Amino acid sequence: MHPILLGKESDHGDSPTLYATDRDTYVVQGWKITDDEITAKLDSVVGETAVEVYARLLAHLAKDGAPGTVTGWGPPIVHVTEDGNCIIQGTRLTDDGARRQMAMPDHEDAVELPKAALTSLLEEQCAPVHR
Repeated sequence: MHPILLGKESDHGDSPTLYATDRDTYVVQGWKITDDEITAKLDSVVGETAVEVYARLLAHLAKDGAPGTVTGWGPPIVHVTEDGNCIIQGTRLTDDGARRQMAMPDHEDAVELPKAALTSLLEEQCAPVHR
C-alpha cells in the first residue's frame, strides 16, 4: 500500500490526517477513542476500530476528485461528538510499511475504508445560477 497525503487538520501539530491509497481506499488517521460512553455505543467487529477526527478533515476529499460537503452522517461515521468531531469506524490499518510512513504516535490509530464509503456521504455543492 502506498498512502498519498490528501490533507491534515491540526490545532496542536497532531493528526487527524487523510490519505488516498493505491487500493481504491482512504486511510483516516485520528485519535484513539478513549471515552467509555462512546466505545460502548460502537459495534465491536473483529479487525475494526474507530478514530476521532475533526469534521473539517473530510474537505480534503476534494483533492482526490470528491468535492462536496458532509451534510449528515451515517456509516462509516458512527458518531458525532458534542464539539462536532466525527468518530469514523473501519478496518484497522495493519500494513506495517504504511503505518511507519505515517509516523503514528501511540495515542492515534488509523482505519482504511473503501473510497465509496466516504464519498457516499458527500453532497455536492452546486454553483449558484446567475441570470
